[in-house]
Amino acid sequence: MVEQNPEEPQRRVRFPREGEVLGIVIGMMGGSRMRVTCKDGKDRMCRIPGRMKNTIWVKEGDVVCIKPYDIQGDKKADIVYRYNPIQARILKEKGLI
Repeated sequence: MVEQNPEEPQRRVRFPREGEVLGIVIGMMGGSRMRVTCKDGKDRMCRIPGRMKNTIWVKEGDVVCIKPYDIQGDKKADIVYRYNPIQARILKEKGLI
């Protein structure tokens, strides 16, 4: 049985799946588009897909999981998930960011 600190509840963290990359939002471009610096060292123009537009709110400095396009994968991508600050801290502690 794993002992848990009562002050900090156990959090589930969504790790990047195959074909996904972690990144940090560096600028808002308008029209649900933003500039993201990715873990693989590339800057990409990312968009929030229509099915997620009203469910997630992304701002500068947020940690996001993106899925690069098959075509123009070095320049464009879709945002798949936004991490809250606690989840971002857990990813940082595990060395993924």
